[in-house]
Amino acid sequence: MDWNTLAATLLGSADTLTLDGDFLHGTADFDGQPLTLVGTTHHAPIGVRLALAQARVLLDTIARHPGRTILLLIDTQGQQLRRRDELLGINRAMAHLGMTIDLARRRGHRVLGLIYDQALSGGFITSGLIADACDALPEAEIRVMRIPAMSRVTKLPEAMLEELSQSNPVFAPGVENYVAMGGVRRLWRGDLREALRQALADAPVEDRRAIDGAQRGGRRLAASVMQRVLDAA
Repeated sequence: MDWNTLAATLLGSADTLTLDGDFLHGTADFDGQPLTLVGTTHHAPIGVRLALAQARVLLDTIARHPGRTILLLIDTQGQQLRRRDELLGINRAMAHLGMTIDLARRRGHRVLGLIYDQALSGGFITSGLIADACDALPEAEIRVMRIPAMSRVTKLPEAMLEELSQSNPVFAPGVENYVAMGGVRRLWRGDLREALRQALADAPVEDRRAIDGAQRGGRRLAASVMQRVLDAA
């Protein structure tokens, strides 16, 4: 779904969002509740400029609108793979973006992510996966690494990884697999305004990704291992 249709469906008008290149930002009133909207479109690669632009909106919201809910609109092909961005310190810029989301949560802002098109690699890890909860549209595309790339990194045969992906969502791309692993809380089907209303009403007060992954069978051991580490501390 394109961002214009999404904004019109969710908020009644696309005018609530400003498009600056691939950068989306704006504010909206939803059921009498103000929202800060920030994200990207056009499968944008997240480089230094886009990371800092999003962080600036988040910090402005923290400073000027205490407690306001933040909705991250996610459509990205991952981090920008350019020498210029590497030289400018893309790792620090993306870490800064992730830290501003964490700061917003610590300051009492509910931060929700919505993958409305594509979520890949570092552009997703430093946004939706740090939010209080991340939801998605059913047609969204989600992955961190394709199986051929995973094979090159792990030195395992592609055929073996393909076989593992049939039974283990950790090895497989796709929105349903991320729901199973707990990375995505739920899919928004049907009435999107009602889905947003429900997402705002039951935003978790603690990170449930590992717990959800265990309950759904997608990540069976993460929650128990984390608890054992905490108990031993």
